[in-house]
Amino acid sequence: MMYPAGPGSGDSPEGFPEQPRLQPQIENCTAQTQDAFFTCRKSALLAKSSSPQVESDFAMSPRGPDQEEREGLLQQWQEETSSQVLSTVSEGPLVDRGLAQSSLALLMENPREQDAASEDKWSSRPLSDLRAAENLEEPCLEVLGEEPLPEVEGPMWAAVPMQTGLQYANCAVLPMGALAAEQWEEDPAVVAWSIAPQPVPQEEAPIWSFEGLEQLQPPPMEIPYHEILWREWEDFSTQLDAQGLEAGDGPQFQFTLMSYNILAQDLMQQSSELYVHCHPDILNWNYRFANLMQEFQHWDPDILCLQEVQEDHYWEQLEPSLRMMGFTCFYKRRTGCKTDGCAVCYKPTRFHLLCASPVEYFRPGLELLNRDNVALVLLLQPLVPEGLGQVAVAPLCVANTHVLYNPRRGDVKLAQMAILLAEVDKVSRLSDGSHCPIILCGDLNSVPDSPLYNFIRDGELQYHGMPAWKVSGQEDFSHQLYQRKLQAPLWPSSLGITDCCQYVTSCHPKTSERHEYSRDFLLRFRFCRTACQRPVGLLLMEGVTDSKPERPAGWAESVVEEDTSEPEPVCPRPIGTIRHCLHLTSVYTHFLPQLGRPEVTTMPLGLGTTVDYIFFSAESYENGNRTDRRLYQDGTLKLLGRLSLLSEEILWAANGLPNPFCSSDHLCLLASFGMEVPAP
Repeated sequence: MMYPAGPGSGDSPEGFPEQPRLQPQIENCTAQTQDAFFTCRKSALLAKSSSPQVESDFAMSPRGPDQEEREGLLQQWQEETSSQVLSTVSEGPLVDRGLAQSSLALLMENPREQDAASEDKWSSRPLSDLRAAENLEEPCLEVLGEEPLPEVEGPMWAAVPMQTGLQYANCAVLPMGALAAEQWEEDPAVVAWSIAPQPVPQEEAPIWSFEGLEQLQPPPMEIPYHEILWREWEDFSTQLDAQGLEAGDGPQFQFTLMSYNILAQDLMQQSSELYVHCHPDILNWNYRFANLMQEFQHWDPDILCLQEVQEDHYWEQLEPSLRMMGFTCFYKRRTGCKTDGCAVCYKPTRFHLLCASPVEYFRPGLELLNRDNVALVLLLQPLVPEGLGQVAVAPLCVANTHVLYNPRRGDVKLAQMAILLAEVDKVSRLSDGSHCPIILCGDLNSVPDSPLYNFIRDGELQYHGMPAWKVSGQEDFSHQLYQRKLQAPLWPSSLGITDCCQYVTSCHPKTSERHEYSRDFLLRFRFCRTACQRPVGLLLMEGVTDSKPERPAGWAESVVEEDTSEPEPVCPRPIGTIRHCLHLTSVYTHFLPQLGRPEVTTMPLGLGTTVDYIFFSAESYENGNRTDRRLYQDGTLKLLGRLSLLSEEILWAANGLPNPFCSSDHLCLLASFGMEVPAP
């Protein structure tokens, strides 16, 4: 691979001694390097330009031996490797695209003049001048095309080891050993633009060898992923609440909860185009499994909520390993032929299981609910330490789900969320009609401040006439002529869920379908007004229908009938509006004030966004600003701390997700909570 080098200063970079001016030894290397560089530059030109334009540009240059070679290479590219070069360069990292642009700018100049100048100056420049590029402070600004490339005299390219700037040191795609191990036997264009090269054993450090010169070993380069992806723990335990009291006042039952989409291996292989930026080794399940288990052990949560858990991996590896770590696990696979699902694990030393309720969103015969997503709802009883005495702590309801991804089907997402909220309402409802503390987490495939997010946080959504794609806010389809719009009612009454996201049985008292009446009550209808009127068209039969009954003196003309109608539901059904009464708010604010950037939990196709959440129940209070957003304060469940998220720029510096440090395409979410313990 060829790299840009600045004009030589004559001084050797630090760590590389001055080398003698050995013109005969370098001339052979110079010719090979120039040929390799031309191949790399030409591949970049062909990838960035259309075929007719490239042919015309090459035709305008003077003919000669070099020109015939260029035309032969051009024909070979058109016949064999056009699709490979185009796809590789278009999907390459940002630095490679900048190299291609700078290569194109150099190639548009007169190639014969550059070659002539190169022959004169390569022989007179020492190797130390060629290595001066290693100490450039800001080489990537010119590569990225932010500023025009300055014109300099002398050769612009040299075969030197790669040394990028600090800000892009961790964006390197090729490891240092991969390039040296080839020793120019492979096409330099393939080496330069390859996205995921084959791994090279690291037993021996790579060595740059030049004929007639001593072997030089480049400085080692290790990517400090743990430093780039460092996440701070934000402690809220000492902050004051709305009443001016510290969150830690009084005895509390404290616990931590983690929500994590761990990326099912089957789904990763089905969508391999999303992970072309990753080295094949870090996508191997055994490597990823070891990394995931290390994360679990490091953070050591009391409750673990996982999404995209592949079934065979769960039963063969995850569940046995988590059981050895002290967890009790529950798993629900997606319906149909899907191979992944959701899992909720808790430590029995901290909680006692009261009930576990798996939720399936699939409903046969309903087009709105024909998807295979699932959820898990657990009701856990905290185990208070013996030192606090015999006290009763409210149970904790934990819900974990993975909602449909399809950005166009917001109607399906709302219906799935309504089913989950109805199940949470049923599980968390106490005998007095109130709800115990609730934590709802998972991959909701919706961005912050989207209608679906606002519905969970604010407890109300007017959906009638809303485009379906707008519900999740993942993508903008407003340019399309046909747009599916939500109609009221969103789901049929046969689903058994009201627009308040409650089961019908929760709104209506259970009554017998068969009514029982006493004999005296039925006899009242014998001489009522309706019974004494002759029906129209009644056939006249002597002794049967020819007489009119006479009402006894003690009988009233109208009979007061018993009220057999069912009482009105607790939650009426307003047209085009859905509600819930669980009072949920998000653990995260979805913004990093110290960086001025939004938080990111995943990076599909290199675009950072937030789709993973931890919602917890809190008490709402009056919003003095009179905005539509409902505000909350700590209630029975208090937020004590959280693990900070990262920005898109930071993840770009670590080559996105997954990477050697994070083995999923999502970041884990971790929060610490406290529950008030009443005095004995």
